[in-house]
Order: sequence, then C-alpha cells, then structure tokens
Amino acid sequence: MIEFLTDYGLFLAKVATLVFAILFVIGGIVNTAARQRGQHQDEQGDLRVRHLNEEMDSLRDSLRQAVLPEAERKAARKQQRKEEKARHKAARKAGAMAADRKPRVFVLDFDGDVQASAVDNLRREITAVLEAADKKDEVVIRLESPGGLVHAYGLASSQLRRIRNQGVRLTVCVDKVAASGGYMMACIADRIVAAPFAIVGSIGVVAQIPNFHRLLRKHDVDVELMTAGEYKRTLTMFGENTDKDREKFQEELEDTHLLFKEFVREHRRNMDIAQIATGEHWFGTRAKDLGLVDELQTSDEYLLSRCKDSDVYEVSWHTRQKLAERLGLAFEGSLERIMERWFHRGARRWW
Repeated sequence: MIEFLTDYGLFLAKVATLVFAILFVIGGIVNTAARQRGQHQDEQGDLRVRHLNEEMDSLRDSLRQAVLPEAERKAARKQQRKEEKARHKAARKAGAMAADRKPRVFVLDFDGDVQASAVDNLRREITAVLEAADKKDEVVIRLESPGGLVHAYGLASSQLRRIRNQGVRLTVCVDKVAASGGYMMACIADRIVAAPFAIVGSIGVVAQIPNFHRLLRKHDVDVELMTAGEYKRTLTMFGENTDKDREKFQEELEDTHLLFKEFVREHRRNMDIAQIATGEHWFGTRAKDLGLVDELQTSDEYLLSRCKDSDVYEVSWHTRQKLAERLGLAFEGSLERIMERWFHRGARRWW
C-alpha cells in the first residue's frame, strides 16, 4: 500500500510539473502576442473600451427571441434590420455631419481602498478620455469608497477636477458608499446620483495611534526620539506624549477638517455645511434631503437612460501582469479552491 502511494505521488508530481511547463510556454506565447497587439497597449497595460449600447441591445434582442411568438419575432427582426441600416447610413454621413453626432458618455469605475490605490488607473483613463471628449460629452464615474488617507484622496479628487477644468460634464454615481474621502471625490461632480440606501457623507477627519510608552517603561526599555523643529513630531507610538503634543495634533486635525469643509462648500453651495460636516453619514434618501446628492437612482438606471440618446462607452485601464505574477495568481486561486472544498467537506462531516 505504501509503495502504491509513493508511486502515485511521484506520478502526480510529474503531471504537475508537465502542466506547469505547458502553462509557462503558453503564457510566454500569449505575453509575446499581447505585446504586439493593438495600438492602445503598452508595456504597463492596455486601455479597453466597451460600447454599452451594443451590449444593451444584445441583451434586449436575446430576451425578445426567447419570449416573443414567431410572428412578433419576425417583425422585431425586420425592425432591427431597418434600424441597423439607418445607423449605417448615419455613420457614412458622419464625416460630413460631425457636428450633429450623438453625445458620448464615457463610464469609468473607481473602487477605492484606504490608500486610493485605484487612482493610478483612474488618471490614465481620464487622460485618454479627455483626449477625445468635448463639451458635448459627459463622463460618469461609478464610485465606491469608504474613504482613506487625506493626501491619497486629495490626489484622486484632483484627477476628477481635470474633467471639470476641461469643460466636460461630470456625473458621479454611488451605488453603495461614498464616504469621507469618497465623498470628497463625489462632491466635485456637476451631479451626484445615489442609490436610495447608499452611504454618503462622513465629512470629518479621524486619527488614532497606539502608545506603548508605559509598557516599555515597565520593562526598562528607553526610546530616544531626536528632532530638529518644535513640531517635527507630536504624538508618537513609543515616546511619552504630553498635553502640548496632543493639543498640537488636535490642531492639525481641526485644520484638515476645515480644509475638507471648504472644499465641499466650494463644490456644493446649496448645503448647510455646519449641519452636514459633523462626521455623520446618511443613506441616500436622507442625503438627498440634505443636498448631499442630487438624484436617487442606481448607476444602471442612469446609464440605461443615457443609452437612449447617447453613445455610452465603458473605459478601463488594465495593468499588465508579468507571466510569473499571472501564474502565481492562478496557482494561488487553485490552492484556495482546493482548501475551500476540503473545508466544506469537513464542515459537512462535522455538522
């Protein structure tokens, strides 16, 4: 039995090695082909564009084909061909009638973490869009963020301000949450659209820091902190904090909060800033009453309505991963699935 298990283990190891080698070769071929593909790609990644109108039309047509009687399906196909001919005819005349083209809506996504790390992709997307957009067009940001570091979200907000500075209309859609730094970004928009139970607001500043001074002193550990400049350091993790340190730190927090309030007031002039800048957050319905948002809708509803009179494009920048990173992620995902299956099997046995 032991010999069988040993042979079987060696067989599995050989198979795994062979599979890995095949994946490595295929990955190299794909990576080489990707570098040679399309003018919108470079060594860092590629810009992807999806025409959402076509996707919506495809979904609608698929459902019609499934539910309509035969006669109505034929009539619908006839009407669809007629509409396609009209579109092609209009496209052929586009060169002579460029001024009469439909407005375009460019849709970008921002899923924010504490460090607003998605801002690197966002700046590339905005740069690309601003090369093509004009004052007739619109940019829609589907924004999800609970906030994070002040300087990180300050940069993200500055990226959105570029859109306004170029005279292009900016709409922010919030389906789940745009709080603190997330709302700092949202308030720049010409219009904020939020789902009824989206979390909005939290115009405040918070900081916390643990202090181990008493623990270290108990164990006879000294920490020497040397600075040049009276306020180079205020509160620290290991040194002894004084009331003067705390007062200075609180002063810095208050000044940051003041800057935040002034920023919001600059872009949302119809709000009582004293009422809403308390650090509280509200659901979308209440936020509309307070002037934090302009309209209650999901992003899907809003984009569907824009598809009726505009060409809607989803624009996204995808960072290129190296082959080793892709294989590592694939291996990690496989391992997680294996562990999950074993866990659930165990859970079924125990429960």
